Amino acid sequence: MLAIDLSGRTALVTGAAGQLGRVMIRTLARAGADVVIHYQSSGKKAAELLEEVRGMGRRGMIVQADVTNRESVAEMKRKTAEQLGHVDIVVANAVIQYQWTSVLEQPPQDYESQFESCVMQNVYLAQIFVPDMIGKKYGRMIGINTECSMQNFKTQSAYVAGKRGMDGVYRVLAKEVGEHGITVNQVAPGWTISDRDRENNAERSEAYERSVPLGRRGTDQEIANVVAFLASDLASFITGAYVPVNGGNVMPAI
Repeated sequence: MLAIDLSGRTALVTGAAGQLGRVMIRTLARAGADVVIHYQSSGKKAAELLEEVRGMGRRGMIVQADVTNRESVAEMKRKTAEQLGHVDIVVANAVIQYQWTSVLEQPPQDYESQFESCVMQNVYLAQIFVPDMIGKKYGRMIGINTECSMQNFKTQSAYVAGKRGMDGVYRVLAKEVGEHGITVNQVAPGWTISDRDRENNAERSEAYERSVPLGRRGTDQEIANVVAFLASDLASFITGAYVPVNGGNVMPAI
């Protein structure tokens, strides 16, 4: 039986203390990876998550960094190298939150924040972590995109602009580093059920579910499962992919 085995690998997840990030960390750790738990401001949640990871018998660490600042990302790598060594898997999950509104009303700084957190975060992560992957002839870059990139609904413009820019970076990077045994892929969640929804009894949305061929919202665990798959050797010949995990709500065409 094939299994996802990340033993001997170290994985970094940005925004790891957030709703989706924490489940990714748990899933990667259960698959055998040591983990770097990045956070921006949720230090308490990150520390709690680290205790969970250690309870699984895995090594881990927490690190605070501003992923929109190159020097801060470089410092994160230095701290990681001191404690856990080389990072094999980078999952770019962090994103800046803002209030969505129409193109005509969206403040310019919201477009700037999405460019910084969706595009430049990934540029910095690649520039700082990929050279070591090249040296080892192995690596995984996994970016968390969104179904919104294909929907282009009203009020989504800043988010879509940032994530579509991210898509361009990932597709080019996949071609540039493939010869070194490094895969570069994106996971695109739909409207996903997380702990916040469970706590607020807000897991259902009949209007949204009617548009989904599988008839429901996905879960944070289902997103994390695909991340773990792409991080594993089971996905060794997949690169440059944009993988929707949304029950068929959007379907990339050929």
